[in-house]
Amino acid sequence: MRILGVDPGYGITGYSIIDYIGNKFKLIASGAITTPAKMSFPLRLEEIFVDLNAIIDEYKPDAMSVEELFFNNNITTAIKVAQARGVIMVVRLPKRSCNI
Repeated sequence: MRILGVDPGYGITGYSIIDYIGNKFKLIASGAITTPAKMSFPLRLEEIFVDLNAIIDEYKPDAMSVEELFFNNNITTAIKVAQARGVIMVVRLPKRSCNI
């Protein structure tokens, strides 16, 4: 089984591709989707969506796990990161059969 793990953010969205075979995990790839601070917020969300779809097309994961959000004080940042997480959540994985 191939898993895409995502750490949401609107400036930096981290990701990892992990294969789980038998009882072992193997890191296949990891990286970050970055968006420029001066880019408009809607375009930053679109960039995350487009880049994440490209990662899915390349690695063809069977499942995706998205980190939940934790915040302390800055509500403005919290709302923007939550919007980025929403964009990530609507990305569709390809329909694949998987024998586990």
